[in-house]
Amino acid sequence: MAQRVEVSCVDKRDRQNPHERIQAIGGISNGKPWNLPESSAIQGIKDGKWDFYVTRGGRTVDVLIATHSGREYLKTENDGYSPDNLLSLNSCPA
Repeated sequence: MAQRVEVSCVDKRDRQNPHERIQAIGGISNGKPWNLPESSAIQGIKDGKWDFYVTRGGRTVDVLIATHSGREYLKTENDGYSPDNLLSLNSCPA
């Protein structure tokens, strides 16, 4: 069974661009910080290892794998909340 893990930060190439590609996701799990490259997070979802989610604006939404032009990427399910839940998260601590 997949471990349910909250994503609370992201690393992007261009932090100021709200549509820039995510390089890594991270958060706190069991009191410890974690950070995964996007490709590892995608593989972990596919393998059933992790089930990621984001909580924003009092709502919890699942992180999904999407494909655009043959490239897989992470996004949240559509919940009608703007801005995008995943892309609007703060940067992960260094």
